[in-house]
Amino acid sequence: MSNFDETFDWVVAGSGGGSMCSGLAMRAAGKSVLILEKTPLVGGTTAKSGGVMWVPNNRFMKRDGIPDSMEQATAYLDSVVGDHNDTPGATRERRLAYLTNAPKMVDFLVDQGIRFTRISHYPDYYNDRPGGSLHGRTVVAQLFNVNELGAERERLRPNFLPLPAMLEEAMELSYLKQSWKSKAIALKVGLRGILAKLTGKHWVTAGAALQGRMFQAALKAGIDIRTDSPVKELILEDGRITGVLTEKNGKPWRIGAGLGVLVNAGGFAQNQRMRDTYIPGTKTEWTGVPEGDTGEMIEEMMRHGAAIAQMGEMVGNQRTTPPGYPPGSMGAGTQKITASPHAIMVDQTGVRYMTEAGSYMAFCKEMLERDKTVPANPSWAIFDARTLKNYMFLGTMPGTKKPQAWYDSGFLRRADTIEELGKILGMDPAVLKGTVDRFNGFVANGKDEDFGRGNNEYDAWLGDKYHKPSASLGTIEEGPFHAIPVYPGDVGTYGGVVTDVNARVLRSDGHPIPGLYATGVSTASVMGGVYPGAGSSVGPSFTWGYVAANHALSRSA
Repeated sequence: MSNFDETFDWVVAGSGGGSMCSGLAMRAAGKSVLILEKTPLVGGTTAKSGGVMWVPNNRFMKRDGIPDSMEQATAYLDSVVGDHNDTPGATRERRLAYLTNAPKMVDFLVDQGIRFTRISHYPDYYNDRPGGSLHGRTVVAQLFNVNELGAERERLRPNFLPLPAMLEEAMELSYLKQSWKSKAIALKVGLRGILAKLTGKHWVTAGAALQGRMFQAALKAGIDIRTDSPVKELILEDGRITGVLTEKNGKPWRIGAGLGVLVNAGGFAQNQRMRDTYIPGTKTEWTGVPEGDTGEMIEEMMRHGAAIAQMGEMVGNQRTTPPGYPPGSMGAGTQKITASPHAIMVDQTGVRYMTEAGSYMAFCKEMLERDKTVPANPSWAIFDARTLKNYMFLGTMPGTKKPQAWYDSGFLRRADTIEELGKILGMDPAVLKGTVDRFNGFVANGKDEDFGRGNNEYDAWLGDKYHKPSASLGTIEEGPFHAIPVYPGDVGTYGGVVTDVNARVLRSDGHPIPGLYATGVSTASVMGGVYPGAGSSVGPSFTWGYVAANHALSRSA
């Protein structure tokens, strides 16, 4: 290598979970690792997320006696993802490589001291398809005492859930009005928080727990993690990526990478120019990803000849923004609202046009597609008084008075009749009334004949398991009636550079760019244009980071 200010064996752009996973694999082999993060905080989108990994046939399923196999998982991805000419990131070869390596990745991290478990019931999103799992294939980190990081805790990106509760416990809290189990969990979480204060602990959960544990392991392993250190260029020498150009103390700094460079720098969800090009009709203000997710590393890899694909895909996550939310906030998720029994969603003409349950990615795709012919961005969630009475609502407790500013601003619309609500929303009152009456008829017959809502286990999981006879279907008939706008938000883009089964970045001719690897949403997803289950971004990010490191190590042997 020539003219470098310093060198490492493995250099990584971005500090998400896949970065640290790859780094731990390298350190286990005795190699030096540098992770460069352009923002002041470590953890990327993973730290902000639910911190769930979708890993079929994992060790925790075996521990709990949950049936799964390579064959079952393969049948599921074959059915849900399938083979398409426009999804080169999701070839069957890559899907099989993912299913083979994801459980190995989990085993490796457990051996490194990372404490994982599974959510006991988190169904695959298409569990009624061949190979689908009713119990789910999720892996999550156990609660983490962030104080164990010492001064480094200030560099860990915070999570959306400021509770000392496992994600599964937090989900159960939404049933406080209906379940003694939920009340018991609320007491348990409260006591855990009090005990933590008395003992000097600070528990974090979800993505912060996952990334907190990974950050701790990375630091213990001797991985150099630098924040405020953007990668400006990939350095190409003799047809191979040999290092990166970054900044140190405000000046250019060239770093060599003996075994290769891994790009895990996120997608382009915070870049409106790229969104307008690839995902028109969407906005940066609706995304839940960190500020650094601006796509320049995808464009930098393109500059070196990398092929891109699936750029029109995003991990849609329906959202709304109540008054008072911080500027630039991603707002609040509406998935549980529209999937609750006494709610539906309609376009701006008052017509229901899809199931309100199911995959959030498919939900937002349908919104954008509908908006091409009928105004549907935003759409409107329509619900009766029981939604506010029985369920948590945009961060407020069940049955509590909602902020007056929500009503005064026109964000939360309210009316005594469905027809009056239609007028307030600028719809034909008869159309909205007809839509609601039709849905109520389906409820009476126990079957959504238009869109099949409630037909699979995930629909029921999203709804209200204490609502009988259906967890998903309930009439809209108790006033006052309400509405809020729903937008096609996201928790990240889903397209990027095309990579092979070894996570090597490919040119348009199918040949790898020597020395260059990529993972996470910097790449065209192995899941193509669908989200098979919770953690279908985080699981692949970790797995392909693990695969990349092992491939680079094999080349150096």
